[in-house]
Amino acid sequence: MEQTPFGSGKIGFAENPSERCASLLILDISASMSKEPINQLRLGLTLYRDELAADPQARKRVEVAIVTFGGSVDVVQNFATAESFTPPALDAKGDTPMGEALVTSLKLLEDRKTEYRQNGIRYYRPWVFLFTDGGPTDANSQFWTDAKEKIREGEEQKKFSFYAVGVEGADMDRLKELQPNRTPLKLKELRFRDFFKWLSDSQGAVSKSKIGDTVALTNPAAPEGWAQA
Repeated sequence: MEQTPFGSGKIGFAENPSERCASLLILDISASMSKEPINQLRLGLTLYRDELAADPQARKRVEVAIVTFGGSVDVVQNFATAESFTPPALDAKGDTPMGEALVTSLKLLEDRKTEYRQNGIRYYRPWVFLFTDGGPTDANSQFWTDAKEKIREGEEQKKFSFYAVGVEGADMDRLKELQPNRTPLKLKELRFRDFFKWLSDSQGAVSKSKIGDTVALTNPAAPEGWAQA
């Protein structure tokens, strides 16, 4: 696993003491995502960055981290606000170590929440999105077992909100294993840009609310939405 050092080029808590809304994206870039799927994913990430940067509140409060899995698990973007978030170059390759990616990602999130607490930064419940067009090649490993347990515990203790999204070809039954109480969503066609527009709008709304408030969000599985249940 490769990891970029924390803090590189980022605005610190002293300069920006705003509340934080952590957004963790766990992205399948295995070989089956090559050509148009990964191209649409890249375009979606660029749109996401631009939308966050255009919102004065969201660009200070929403922090994005990206972990990819395709042959290896890599932290390609540590948590950073829109001012410091640069969509990474993504190349499709390798198999699908999904369990390892989930365990790595949730550890990254827990470490960031520890930093928030140590620096007196209040935060909204983090959002975690997993995107895949296949199934885990490490389903028989301890990683997969640990991932399921960590997601179950995290949801029960309201540590984060976890969403699994299947791209065409995804093993939806495996995704259901990760969170039996929430049906995984399926991305319509390759509408990554629609998803990231919805995500930036939703997080923009949350970032303008008080921590703990309930914010009504557009249903992504509505007829005009980007997903189907």
